[in-house]
Amino acid sequence: MGKLFIVPTPIGNLEDMTIRAIRILNEASLILAEDTRTSAKLMQHFEIKTRMHSHHKFNEHKTVENIAGRILSGENIALISDAGTPAISDPGFLLVRTCIEKGVDVECLPGATALIPALVNSGFPTDKFVFEGFLPQKKGRQKQITELADETRTMVFYESPFRLVKCLQQFAEFWGAERKASVSRELSKLHEENKRGTLAELIEYFGEKQVKGEIVIVVEGKNTKKDDE
Repeated sequence: MGKLFIVPTPIGNLEDMTIRAIRILNEASLILAEDTRTSAKLMQHFEIKTRMHSHHKFNEHKTVENIAGRILSGENIALISDAGTPAISDPGFLLVRTCIEKGVDVECLPGATALIPALVNSGFPTDKFVFEGFLPQKKGRQKQITELADETRTMVFYESPFRLVKCLQQFAEFWGAERKASVSRELSKLHEENKRGTLAELIEYFGEKQVKGEIVIVVEGKNTKKDDE
C-alpha cells in the first residue's frame, strides 16, 4: 500500500520550501495540485518533474474515492495547494478523511502556513486561540460574528483584500471599535506588513490605501476582567 503525503508549499518566499518537501514531491508518483498552472512555477523552480493533476473544491467530491484506491494499490500521492498547508482553508479535508476511512496511511509534513506567523506577530496571547478561517461572505456571516462577541481566546481570520475594511467595520460594530487587532499581509514576501491597533485605527489606516495580497486578521479575545470593571 502507498501513502498520501500532505505537502505544504511556500506562502510567498520560495526559501520556505523544505528539503523534505522537495524530496517527497520528486519521489511521488503523482502530485495533486489546487491549480496546476500556479504550481507549475514552483515545480519548475525546484526542478520537480512529477506529473500533476488538478484537485480543487469543484472536483474533489468526485475524485477522492479513485485517489484513495490508487494509493491502496501502491502509489504514493502528494497533495499540495496553491500556497501553505493543504486542508487549512484549502482543499484536502475530504481526501484525508476518505483515506483514513479506507485505512490509507496519511502523513502531513510540517511547513508554511499563514495563520501561525500572523498570530505570533500580533502580540496577542498564543497559549489559546481559535482559527475561524474565512467567514461566510453572505448567509450566516453576521450570526457567526455575533456569536464570537464573547470569545475570550485570540481569534484568527482569513480575508480577501477587497473585503478587509468592511470586515473590520463589522467587527467594530459587534465587538466595539476599541477592540485591539492586527492585520498581516504579504507574509514572508518583500512587502510584508503587520499593522496593529484598535479596530477603529485599522479601519482608518486601511481605508486610505489600496490593499493587495492575502490577509490574516488577528483579534484579541474579550477581556472579561476589563468588562467587569
